[in-house]
Amino acid sequence: MRGVPWARQAWLVFRKDVEVELHTGEVVLTSGFFALLVVVIASLAFYAGPESRSEVAPGVIWVSIAFASVLALGRTWQRERELEALSGLLVLPIARSAIFAGKACGVFVFTVAIEALVVPATALMFDLPLGELGPGLVLFCLAATPGIAAAGTLFAAMTVRTSARELVLTVVLFPLLAPTLLAAVAGTRELVGGAPLAELGDYFALMGVFAIVFVAGGLGLFGTLVES
Repeated sequence: MRGVPWARQAWLVFRKDVEVELHTGEVVLTSGFFALLVVVIASLAFYAGPESRSEVAPGVIWVSIAFASVLALGRTWQRERELEALSGLLVLPIARSAIFAGKACGVFVFTVAIEALVVPATALMFDLPLGELGPGLVLFCLAATPGIAAAGTLFAAMTVRTSARELVLTVVLFPLLAPTLLAAVAGTRELVGGAPLAELGDYFALMGVFAIVFVAGGLGLFGTLVES
């Protein structure tokens, strides 16, 4: 693959992950079902009428997405571990940063697919006006997901060869994602509570900063971590 542009290398990695998922559906179906189960259980446990939805629904959305994302990350990298597929990627004459970018874009797409299930389900269970809140919720998902995908891809690659990789990934990843998830929860709570989207710029800025940090760190550190 010498002479192939970097963007083309990343696209080939991304396309490979998407094609495998289209054939199997194991990541989105498994993680999506898990996320929907969390939404249903939380709605039955915590919903106490219309007055509680602005306090409970944002947490339900992002707890579901966070745990489903870890499940999706674990399964995505398990594929690379099986039959030494990761070793096959690493021996190719391809930039390590392109592998990271392709894998992160794949996780981004899978997470967005999960969010497309979680947000309408939460709106249904908590009686949220999705037509009114939908654009804002979409923007929060699109702002938070790049940071989740980049950080998750970086540290999932680091733990892929460990025997307790799901546990290690969860312990390492959630503290790093705390600023992104807290900003997403707080911003979504304000949105559901009636705050205009124009007043929520600080939450988007915070999520954007952490997304840039994780993407830049992944592009720079991925090769070192995956080969260590």
